[in-house]
Amino acid sequence: MQSEDEAEDEDREGDDASDDGDVDEFPEIDVASDSDESDEEEEEEDTDDLDEEDTLDENSDADSDLHIFPKSKKVVSDITGQTKVVYPEIEPDYDSDSSTEDDPNRVGNIPMHWYDDLPHLGYNINGKRVLRPAKGDELDRFLQTVEDPNSWTTAFDQNAQMDKPLSAEELDIIRRLQAGENPDAEYDPYEPTIEWFTGKGKEEVMPLSSAPEPKRRWLPSKWEKQKIMKIVRAIRQGRIVGSKPTAADKKQQFYAIWNEPPSNQPPPLPAPKPKLPTHSESYNPPEEYLPTEEERKQWENTDLEDRERDYLPHKYPALRLVPAYDQFIKQRFNRQLDLYLAPRIQRVKLNVDPNSLLPKLPSPNSLRPFPNYKSLQFMHTKARVRCLSISPDGAWVASGDESGVISLWEVNVGREVKRWSLGSKVGAIEWCPRLDACFFVAGTEEQLHFFIPPNISPALLTMTQSALAPATLPPTTQSSIKWISASGAAEDGPILTIELPSASGLSKQLTWHRKGDYLASVSSSETQGSVWMHQISRRHSQSPFKKIKGAVQMVLFHPTKPHFFVATQRYVRLYNLAEQKLLKTLMPGIKWISSMDVHPSGDHIIVGGYDRKLCWFDLELSEKPYKVLRYHSRAIRSLHFHPTYPLFASSSDDGSIQIFHARVYNDLMTDPLIVPLKILRGHDVQEGLGVLQIKWVNKQPWLVSAGADGSVSLWCS
Repeated sequence: MQSEDEAEDEDREGDDASDDGDVDEFPEIDVASDSDESDEEEEEEDTDDLDEEDTLDENSDADSDLHIFPKSKKVVSDITGQTKVVYPEIEPDYDSDSSTEDDPNRVGNIPMHWYDDLPHLGYNINGKRVLRPAKGDELDRFLQTVEDPNSWTTAFDQNAQMDKPLSAEELDIIRRLQAGENPDAEYDPYEPTIEWFTGKGKEEVMPLSSAPEPKRRWLPSKWEKQKIMKIVRAIRQGRIVGSKPTAADKKQQFYAIWNEPPSNQPPPLPAPKPKLPTHSESYNPPEEYLPTEEERKQWENTDLEDRERDYLPHKYPALRLVPAYDQFIKQRFNRQLDLYLAPRIQRVKLNVDPNSLLPKLPSPNSLRPFPNYKSLQFMHTKARVRCLSISPDGAWVASGDESGVISLWEVNVGREVKRWSLGSKVGAIEWCPRLDACFFVAGTEEQLHFFIPPNISPALLTMTQSALAPATLPPTTQSSIKWISASGAAEDGPILTIELPSASGLSKQLTWHRKGDYLASVSSSETQGSVWMHQISRRHSQSPFKKIKGAVQMVLFHPTKPHFFVATQRYVRLYNLAEQKLLKTLMPGIKWISSMDVHPSGDHIIVGGYDRKLCWFDLELSEKPYKVLRYHSRAIRSLHFHPTYPLFASSSDDGSIQIFHARVYNDLMTDPLIVPLKILRGHDVQEGLGVLQIKWVNKQPWLVSAGADGSVSLWCS
């Protein structure tokens, strides 16, 4: 320890001694030696680094020092525990283009006010935040304009939130716009004009018109003189008063010429934007977008209105092989229609609860009884069943098919009691509503047959025979219709036959008057003699119409009044039989009427059509329908009101039967209550036909239906 302290003291003394002497000169600097030494030192450091890397990577090549890419390292992963290759980050040199470039903001074309409350402006290409540059106050900006003479040539960049200098071209464009000149510096407004009609060989040889000069060129017009004199007389008489001259205001009036006049109307809506193309419209779509051969045929067989899209995806190997677009003109035309028919006014959307718009209907369980299941089924094996009818007491059902077979069966058990074969198609069957007689009528080709059912009481049989075949016949009248009584037993065939005129066709509808003495028939022919009215007591038939517009589809008697309903294809006309005049014409708006029925009260009528519409008419209200229902998917075939219960039903070609609760109130100020109750399905659709006719059972909430599948079903509650 002592020796070290002594040595230090000696050094200090030596230094003090040197300071006391002369000052040494500063050695000269050798620039070459400086650079050489530094290069040598750098080379030594590089070689040392290379040696270290060689020791780390044993498999590297001998000429690795000539490799331009950065060296990789093999490290052990902390997660998987396996070796992985790690490359160092690339640091660009100072001379590269991206070394001094700031990280641009890559947020795109979005509103920048979204970042007003955030410390950053967006994100760069690496996904890192671009911080907001520091902003000074107004004093700093003023000092910057004083210190920097080029500050006025900058513009604020909204994306970078900083001032960017403008180029010389941009400054020149701004100067030209302020001076009211053309922004294009190369535009010359004083170009020499091209003389098209001046010069040798350019003169006009022929005149523009060789017509003679009219007199109105030098003669005053007498018509203008009359108009002027008319105005002068009006001014003299005081009928035209001129405006008083206003004092000229010396003060100049300034206004903005580009401002639009104020308007209370809302601004027009922008035009709708066209739809952007999808992947399927590409010339090289993915494989899952290409249709198969089956899908292509299905698309070609589909109508233009029902296709999901107007094109089929097609794949081309190159863009140059794509042909011209064949739908270009049609697409442009549709686009012009979109622009022409675009809405110009924006309606305010009402926030209304959809459930509040629906009427409050009672529960179907509280409206029982109504039919809800199939109880019995009777089959016609040969052909489809076109018509059926139920006896007034509700015990018998008569059904007829297209093969000419009429079956009589019991409602309670479904047992067939009697069968008649007529040999021709049965178009309509209807029971007589009389309670003192029991018989029904069946309509075939140009004939009406009257049948008496078996197993009836002797008194009822005697009354029926006396009504249809009395002992003393009434006097005959001259008519084209013949009444023929049967000579054999009444049970084996019809007791009475009415022969209609020739070419009248199949009787497609029969309807009785409520007293059972008058029968109306409608034939399939579209002539004036298609409607006939038959009186049983007098054995007399007549055509009530000499001339009627349209083909008659159906007729009905009013249940309480001497009125007669006649339905053509488009209209329903109501006639007064006592006064023989037309009362009103109902316009249901149906293309083709198929069926109708009158409410037992006589104040309401329902009309169905082949276009799936059902119209409810209030005869005291209007000639147009009170309600229009459209719930069947195919044509409506039959409608029927229940005679005692507040029910009505409709059948359609879709194979379904719809049951409705229809309550009519005595108060004329109360609207009828219509509630859907049940959808009955049990008939098969064959050849596009479903349930052809339905009838209610009197005094019971039961329904009988006839279908195109040859079955007659009984639906019970």
